[in-house]
Amino acid sequence: MSAVEIAAFVLTAAGVVFFVAGTVGMLRFPDAHSRLHALTKADNLGLGLVVLGAMLQADGLFSVLKLALIWILVIVASAVAAQTIARATLSGRSDLEP
Repeated sequence: MSAVEIAAFVLTAAGVVFFVAGTVGMLRFPDAHSRLHALTKADNLGLGLVVLGAMLQADGLFSVLKLALIWILVIVASAVAAQTIARATLSGRSDLEP
């Protein structure tokens, strides 16, 4: 294995660890705002690490740019979704709590 392959593996494995941490936070935290925090922070960082690992294995610049665009779009979408859910919980909707 080359140094690039090892770095890609390490970055991807670290990303998976953050995904697992976000999932555990979602399952264990007591309220919707804490769960949102766990998901948005940990999952965005986890995706970033996985994307960086995939970028190291990409064939060319176009593939790297596509991966970066996907990462940016997911960050924006998760921020909008988290904001929408947080506002819904503040307005008193109880169907979002277990």
